[in-house]
Amino acid sequence: MRRLSGGYSYPLGATWDGSGVNFALFSAHAEKVELCLFDSNGRRELERIALPEYTHQVWHGYLHDARPGQLYGYRVHGPYEPQAGHRFNPNKLLLDPYAKALHGELRWHDAAFGYRVGHPREDLVMDRRNSAFIMPKCVVLDPAVTWGADIAPQRPWAETIIYEAHVKGMTAKMRDLPSPLRGTFAGLADPRVIDHLVRLGVTAIELMPIQAFIDDRHLIDKGLKNYWGYNTIGFFAPATRYISPEGDIHEFKLAVRRLHEAGIEVILDVVYNHTAEGNHMGPTLAFRGVDNASYYILDSDPRYYYDVTGCGNTLNLKNSRVLQMVMDSLRYWVEEVHVDGFRFDLATALGRERDTFDEHAVFFDAVRQDPVLSRVKLIAEPWDVGPDGFRLGGFPPGWAEWNGHYRDAMRSYWIGEEGALAQAVSSLSASAHLFDHGGRRPWASVNFITAHDGFTLKDLVSYNDKHNEANQEGNADGHSDNRSWNCGVEGPTDDPEVLDLRDRMCRNFMATMMVSQGTPMILMGDEIGRGQLGNNNAYCQDEEHTWLEWEEISDRDRGLRAFLEGMIRLRKSLPVLRQGAFLHGQPVGDSDCQDLIWLKPDATPMSPEDWEDPHAKSIAMLMCDVRMERTLLLLNAHHETLSFRLPGGDVADRWRLIVDTASGRIGVADGEFQAEAEVELPGRALFLLVGRSA
Repeated sequence: MRRLSGGYSYPLGATWDGSGVNFALFSAHAEKVELCLFDSNGRRELERIALPEYTHQVWHGYLHDARPGQLYGYRVHGPYEPQAGHRFNPNKLLLDPYAKALHGELRWHDAAFGYRVGHPREDLVMDRRNSAFIMPKCVVLDPAVTWGADIAPQRPWAETIIYEAHVKGMTAKMRDLPSPLRGTFAGLADPRVIDHLVRLGVTAIELMPIQAFIDDRHLIDKGLKNYWGYNTIGFFAPATRYISPEGDIHEFKLAVRRLHEAGIEVILDVVYNHTAEGNHMGPTLAFRGVDNASYYILDSDPRYYYDVTGCGNTLNLKNSRVLQMVMDSLRYWVEEVHVDGFRFDLATALGRERDTFDEHAVFFDAVRQDPVLSRVKLIAEPWDVGPDGFRLGGFPPGWAEWNGHYRDAMRSYWIGEEGALAQAVSSLSASAHLFDHGGRRPWASVNFITAHDGFTLKDLVSYNDKHNEANQEGNADGHSDNRSWNCGVEGPTDDPEVLDLRDRMCRNFMATMMVSQGTPMILMGDEIGRGQLGNNNAYCQDEEHTWLEWEEISDRDRGLRAFLEGMIRLRKSLPVLRQGAFLHGQPVGDSDCQDLIWLKPDATPMSPEDWEDPHAKSIAMLMCDVRMERTLLLLNAHHETLSFRLPGGDVADRWRLIVDTASGRIGVADGEFQAEAEVELPGRALFLLVGRSA
């Protein structure tokens, strides 16, 4: 018998202190908790030890001879009464909600379920099969690591440019990288990856979920996988699929350090709104078996779950211990792994009081006062699927938000939809009508045209309709409102005119993002024309079309990358494009210059009637900042060339053209114009000019 003592109720999880390991598990309704120890390959259960102490709803014990690397899990005893919200089943091996590492992957079998699958009474009859043989095992971790002189870049928000990426997708096609390292954290740390990001000019990489997640059973049955990872089962442990065969969490820490050395921040996409256990017919893997009634929001009939995520359940952040778990998890990734921020999936769910949303919800207030988390970058996906779930602009000061309004408005404008102009110009100025309150800044608007969820940029200009047949759901999944345009041909084509037009449209979208106030975000691969064959919901497509190409890049796509690199350099060189305050047409300092003026092509100000014209598709945006730096953005979403008059000498004596999306040129050598000159702007294109005075 191992030497056992009572240990401590804090910290939760398995904690190695250099002498032994303290095990602590929260469960308010359990009657007994057994710690299960396994051999080094996780196949044989060596011992079950009842945790001897129960303090403040925490079961705990200290094993004096346990060491880092020990594999373990829990069996939690209590009532199996789904009608009362309790689903305890000691036959099911459970993951520690605080596990810092996992060994192995879940192997689907009916034994994963707490009830007898196929029984007429569904989930009301307890299943008595031991699930240990199919379950991953928790690992006692030694967190020690030598960080050396790692320094967080701490990029100001106004200078931030985000690159949304997938760990596997980044290097799965890097053919000269050793095969075991492709698609892993070690691959992410490869100098070529970092060089690519540096050359592109981005300042932050936002990684799709890397916390431990599982593949859904229905996907496995179809021969597919959960590629995206929004199916979390552990909030502290990294996904084992991203760790090389001989590696561990330190591989990710190395990637973070190398990215920091290059001045690039690391932002994690995190899923604290639901777990992989699904609805009442889902598996019992961790939280459900530890304390179902505490971890989840239950419906008025506690057999069922209150679900505003579309994934079967919603985490109960009103429970202080569940909130503690989320806060501890976030701090762990910042303090122990050195990440620089988080993007919160379905963040509306984190601020709900059932059917209403409150920006002062307990989670938001907890983050705001936290001395660690209040200093990192916080990004909300400001919606969920519950009542009144679209809350864009409604998050607390200090948060940024994915601006879905920006995406939709800019797509509608550039494909020439009628009535789209007013929404587009609002988006160009950081959607002030949504974000300018409570002292928030323009950077709160995270501007994107494409993201993982939806078309890639190449597909946005190549398909009118989604083509999700590969998902094996009859093309019924994914959004149908894509606001896309195939430029005349659906899908791949060799027609040079169509390809030229698609390239121009891509440049329009890229340039628009880089000249907009707010924080731009680029989707992995958009810089080199990555396409997904029209699949706008590639969550289960772990294959070459969702991976970044490193070798077979066409001249066209190299040109696209060069254009984006140039636009990013330009944005960095022009502070007027990333101002610290919202623009409302107010005087700049003591000058006669206004910070923002909207002009018609004839250089006269837009009138109220002009804004209501549904046929208007062209406009000029004149900006001025405290440095008296003036920029003029000319937009033409018509298919025909339009003549624009440049503003007169009271604004600038001459204008220099620095961006032309029709030709793809940046820093145009022959682009000098006198004030009040007429310039011809081709159809479906934009010009950016800077003003000069004598």
